[in-house]
Amino acid sequence: MRFLARLATTMLVFLVIGALFPNGFRVDNWLTALGAALVLAILNTIIKPILVLLTLPLTILTFGLFTIIINAVMLELTADLVGGFDFASFGWAILRAIILTAIILSVVNTILTTDVYMDSGR
Repeated sequence: MRFLARLATTMLVFLVIGALFPNGFRVDNWLTALGAALVLAILNTIIKPILVLLTLPLTILTFGLFTIIINAVMLELTADLVGGFDFASFGWAILRAIILTAIILSVVNTILTTDVYMDSGR
């Protein structure tokens, strides 16, 4: 269930960012956004851990900021694999889409997928 919530969240974030920044980020329709979210989830599961491990010294040296570049690479790979999902440039992907996507996805995924326990006091 958590995977589906993250997939839907990622799809919605892609659609929102595509609407907010039409000159730098293009998503044709909701099916394209869903496909891009699925491809990104697969890439993040398979390729991202390998990249993080290979670039660990650089990530430590930059105090974790190099992960932004890794996230940009993951989004660029997604854009290469999914038609109708594209960035204006790699620099645009790093500066705007990654930062916005990372922040929005982190906040929304945290809100939607965190188990909330309420103490009724009984």
